[in-house]
Amino acid sequence: MKLHGVFPPITTPFASDGSLALDKLRSNVGRYNKTSIAGYIVVGSTGESVLLVRDEVDRVFAVAREAAAPEKILIAGTGVDSTAETIARTNRAAELGYQVALVKTPFYYKSQMNPDVLAEHYLRVADAARIPLLVYAVPQFTGISVTAPLIARLAQHPNIIGIKESSGNILLVGEIVSAVPAGFQTLVGSAGTFLASMVSGAIGGILAVACFLPEMCVELHQAAQQGDIKRAQDLQRRLLPSATMVVSKLGIAGVKYAMDQVGYYGGLPRRPLLPLSDAAKKEVESVLAEVAQPVPNSAR
Repeated sequence: MKLHGVFPPITTPFASDGSLALDKLRSNVGRYNKTSIAGYIVVGSTGESVLLVRDEVDRVFAVAREAAAPEKILIAGTGVDSTAETIARTNRAAELGYQVALVKTPFYYKSQMNPDVLAEHYLRVADAARIPLLVYAVPQFTGISVTAPLIARLAQHPNIIGIKESSGNILLVGEIVSAVPAGFQTLVGSAGTFLASMVSGAIGGILAVACFLPEMCVELHQAAQQGDIKRAQDLQRRLLPSATMVVSKLGIAGVKYAMDQVGYYGGLPRRPLLPLSDAAKKEVESVLAEVAQPVPNSAR
């Protein structure tokens, strides 16, 4: 299972009453199918996974699976704090046709989440899972960081095939790439450091900015892979305001509003998250207008 490329962690659409808008999910996936993305992350952080009940998770998994083009790789966000529940969700995703599970670090009992506890959790899930796993490190949400020695230990398990490292720490990405065996796949979740991470050995990105700028993210990945560093640097600079303002500062509400502006259905986030203020909407519109400017010929 090669995970080279760009994967948007697709949003979960909601109707005005807060219920799932599964028709909008079908429509969004249908449009993404026409892009050059490698596949989808379904029910990840950007998909508001922690705000969904279990039945909703299954319904979103099923609809995204039905709508996805056959050539797109499907990765299910299945990690929760309980090892047993993570196994159950992972194998349910496998039943629905998902090829990989994205398993975030457990975090609620934070003071006890040392490397041995994390290793035990992941190894037990990997032993029981019917599909391979990606470790998901997102310390900005969980408060739990991973280390290169821990990932090197987990990489020895044949059913743990990679990591999504979302801290934006380029040094850590390089340490992980150096510590793991050949074939273990490092993907990153920080669009602002995407190019630098690929230079350090990452092979792809799971990027929230790809929910509304998928082709630009793909073009950046391709330019880096082809050694066109000038083009890649230009694209990285153009993506940076979207990564910092829309994704990091404004969060899921910002991502969804940006999607609305470019023809996808974003809609509202689920409570307790709030929709954007009018001032924040103008910030998003300004960033997108700048991104839409033509690339100078000298940068091509």
